[in-house]
Amino acid sequence: MKDNPVWRESLDIYFDEGHGFQVYFYMLVILAPLEFLSLYVPSLDVQMWSGSASLFKVSVTAALLLMVYFTLRVANQEFAPWRFKRLKHWLRDQALPAAAVSRGQVRFLWVHVGLSLVLCAPLLLWAGAIARTPAALIALTLLLLPFYAMSYGVWGLATLALWERSIESRQVFIRSFFVCLVFLSALFYLPLNPVAFVLALLSRQELPPLALFGGPWSGATIHLAFHFLVGAAGYAVHRWALAREPLS
Repeated sequence: MKDNPVWRESLDIYFDEGHGFQVYFYMLVILAPLEFLSLYVPSLDVQMWSGSASLFKVSVTAALLLMVYFTLRVANQEFAPWRFKRLKHWLRDQALPAAAVSRGQVRFLWVHVGLSLVLCAPLLLWAGAIARTPAALIALTLLLLPFYAMSYGVWGLATLALWERSIESRQVFIRSFFVCLVFLSALFYLPLNPVAFVLALLSRQELPPLALFGGPWSGATIHLAFHFLVGAAGYAVHRWALAREPLS
């Protein structure tokens, strides 16, 4: 993997040159004040610690949305786009296989998601301790966050490969995709929505089953299967877009 130039390029641009630091700064500067306000705004009256019960739920919801949103933007190369070489350079000029380009991009995305989780985890652990959330639930939510980020983040890579020459189209698609994630999934079947699923999990609520293929399927099974398929479809579109000729 060290010999993959796509991987090395992303590391150099985001970490050696520092263009990626703004991403993690934005995440922390949004999440930390939100936790503070969620906990202490109710303390302006006599119910001093009434905000602590929902602190972890608010924190996880915010971290989930922030991780998914910024993962989509990182995958779409919206930060320092002028520093990245075009896909045509790797696929044609350097004669790299589409699979090698894909591996470099996906593995860097994993690095970004992992670092995002490491930065958010202390705030989430603190919020979980304040809210007296069971350790098993905290661990489960920390596993779900990178799962969601990658399931949707690969669509940022697919968008980049499909419309590399049209930055505006890519940005519009990414933001529309994010809005659909948050709102439309809740309209059709609430357990598909990641925010609703996490909140139900933390509240120990039973998700309504879905009748499918002649039998009832649990809401958790439908939810996880749906997001696995979303991620698999995004990765398949990404690989197809890289391999197509001519590359547009």
